[in-house]
Amino acid sequence: MEVFLFRHGPAETRDPARWPDDEDRPLSRGGARETRRAARGFARVVGPVDRIATSPALRASKSAAALEKAFAGEHVSEVWPELASGTLAAPLLDRLRNQGRRSPRIVLVGHEPTLGEFIGLALTGEAISLQRLSKAGGASLEFRRAVRPSAGRLQWLLTRKQLIGLAP
Repeated sequence: MEVFLFRHGPAETRDPARWPDDEDRPLSRGGARETRRAARGFARVVGPVDRIATSPALRASKSAAALEKAFAGEHVSEVWPELASGTLAAPLLDRLRNQGRRSPRIVLVGHEPTLGEFIGLALTGEAISLQRLSKAGGASLEFRRAVRPSAGRLQWLLTRKQLIGLAP
C-alpha cells in the first residue's frame, strides 16, 4: 500500500468571531491559489491514485477538491472522521489497515500534528512527530507487507514550494 499525505493549504487566521467552529475556517484567498498549484505538482509526482480521503474541516475539504481537480476529476474525496483536526494517528492506521487491497494507492488530506504523528507511527511505531508537513505540503509512505506501526517506509517529503515548482 502507498499512502500519500497532503496537509491542507494556508487558511484564514483563527477568529472565533467569524468562525465559532474552527472546522468552518476556510483557506485564505492566496492559500487557495497556492494549494491549487501545489496540488498540480503533487498529482504530477504521485501519478494515479485509487482514493482520496479528507478531514471534515472546510480548509481540508477545499484542499481535497483541489487535488480532485489535479487528478483530472477521477475521484470524489471521502470524509474520514479519523482525519479531523486534533485526532490521534493510531485510528487512522487502523482505518487504512481495514481498507485492505481495495485502495493500494490512497491520498489522505488532513492536519498537523496528526499527519506528522502518523509518519512517526508508520516509521518508528511511536506516534511522535518526526517531521512537520508544511501547509499544502506532501509526503509518500510505502507499506510493503502490512499496514502496521513501524512497517512504513518514507519515500519522499515535499514542501508547498517544492510541489508548486513541480506543477505543470
